[in-house]
Amino acid sequence: MNKKIFIDSDIILDVLAEREMFYEPAAEIFDLGSTKKLELYTTAVVLANVFYFFRKKYGIEKSKGLLKKLRSIIKVLPIDEAMVDSTLESKFGDFEDGLQYFSAKEKRIPIILTRNIKDYKEKDVIAQTAEEYLRINQNILLLEEESKNT
Repeated sequence: MNKKIFIDSDIILDVLAEREMFYEPAAEIFDLGSTKKLELYTTAVVLANVFYFFRKKYGIEKSKGLLKKLRSIIKVLPIDEAMVDSTLESKFGDFEDGLQYFSAKEKRIPIILTRNIKDYKEKDVIAQTAEEYLRINQNILLLEEESKNT
């Protein structure tokens, strides 16, 4: 199981907004991150999008509080000029997705968790939903837990 995972905006929103159909797998991913079983990454662009969504819903202070809590378990990757240029030259229709892809690729993070899988067609980074990731890695997670308890 790869321990480095890039987290897209929708997965963060699923857990923080407790979106009914998607909350459980997203929460499990963040639980694995908080216990250091996974290394979670995102970009400042993603955090800005999440903040924008929550600021309208909860106000500035509560939104900052949510992001502070999130930052305790997720690392923020930089985006540089080369990534912007690569995105502009790429086939990505969604600029944000391109930035995320090139940021993850630069740091050799092979998995992007998102609900917009169709937007990521490149072969060197795997796009999965939180649910797919957990299903595929369920046996590995169980074995790691059992070995820790013995």
